[in-house]
Amino acid sequence: MSSSAEANGEKPPAPKRLKAGKLPVELLEPLLTRIPASPRVLIAGGIGRDAAVIEFSEDSDRLLVAKTDPITFATDRIGWYAVNINANDIVCMGADPVWFLATLLLPENCEETLPTAIFGQLQQACDSLGAALVGGHTEVTLGIDRPLIAGVMLGEVPRSGLIRPESAEIGDLLVLTEGIAIEGTAVLALEAPRQLRDADVDQETIESAGRLLDDPGISVVPAAKALRGIEAVHALHDPTEGGLATAARELATAAGLGLRLWQDEIPIFPQTASICRALGLDPLGLLASGSLLAVVSPSGIEAAMARLDAVGIPSGVIGELVAPEEGLLSTSPTGERPVKIFERDELARYLED
Repeated sequence: MSSSAEANGEKPPAPKRLKAGKLPVELLEPLLTRIPASPRVLIAGGIGRDAAVIEFSEDSDRLLVAKTDPITFATDRIGWYAVNINANDIVCMGADPVWFLATLLLPENCEETLPTAIFGQLQQACDSLGAALVGGHTEVTLGIDRPLIAGVMLGEVPRSGLIRPESAEIGDLLVLTEGIAIEGTAVLALEAPRQLRDADVDQETIESAGRLLDDPGISVVPAAKALRGIEAVHALHDPTEGGLATAARELATAAGLGLRLWQDEIPIFPQTASICRALGLDPLGLLASGSLLAVVSPSGIEAAMARLDAVGIPSGVIGELVAPEEGLLSTSPTGERPVKIFERDELARYLED
């Protein structure tokens, strides 16, 4: 059957070409809704859902939590990234990371020392989390110019400990740990130091930005574990690609609620501010692993923040969830405006441009 444009003798519009980064929500969401339901899948793929949850059996108290995520931006310590990024989404469901698999794609003519180094990073990262590296696939691949890893982390959680992203309620507050764009700042410092110097970022800032990878680091495992057992903690989310703005939108979407993001309360590392200012990037849309976004009822805010403080993790309240008809807004002393939509992560935009 021909389209109306073809029937009128017109050419149909050319398909939109996609840019580097996450699929646009308007494209991804209908694709996810077409996936048939499976009776043992308690939580399937969806916007704002960090991982899938599967029953071992109806009478088992343990649930399987599964996550897959690739590492495509970074090359330095790529194995370490792969394990930690996937583990972050597992703990956001209340689970412990247990088993890890990796598909490692290497560029043609790379040195033999490269896979050895990456395997060492994978093993070291798994050991630090108490997880086991149990399999995967490795090959030298045509058409790529750097190593790529697609990781799969499997975890376990008791039914009573499962944290569901849709559990957030109107009036809940958004708590953010550390500060935003830890990963994006570190990746820029480690992967593009020359470009940063050319943009007049001083060497001390570049070096300290690279150290953010380890301190405070990109793992949210300690923060998520610190919040376990607090009934007032209704949801956890790991901001990654698209930054805090995208993560906040995803979280509200998963709960079917609106959002007020208090922009002036969002902590930004000085290195992040300097680098983003020099490169013309928006820190709210920059790769943000390392910060945990927690949804907590007002009655439990003091307890949640005290738990985080007890393990040395700074946190602050940066917004609230509201009725869905109020929309997704960012507020500041200058007024309110819709939370910005980043069609691609600011890191991807910079690297591509």
